[in-house]
Amino acid sequence: MSYFRITLHRSAIGLPQRTRGVLAALGLRKRCQTVFHPVTPDSAGMILKVKELVAVEEVARPLTTKELREERRPEPGFWVERAVPR
Repeated sequence: MSYFRITLHRSAIGLPQRTRGVLAALGLRKRCQTVFHPVTPDSAGMILKVKELVAVEEVARPLTTKELREERRPEPGFWVERAVPR
């Protein structure tokens, strides 16, 4: 079974109550929040209603909260390509 990975990229401030209701039905409350829904016609229809506000990917399985956090974490340390002349 595949899933939609839905991330809210734009805020719903100032949008109609109906649009905000669709976001609430999807479980999206904050910007950059990610939720997973099974691929069904119902969820696809809701995504189409708010397609300008969200980013959608199709994934094989939903990620856990810990996996999402690890995905956002930058690589440790830094590299010095060239020293600045002083």
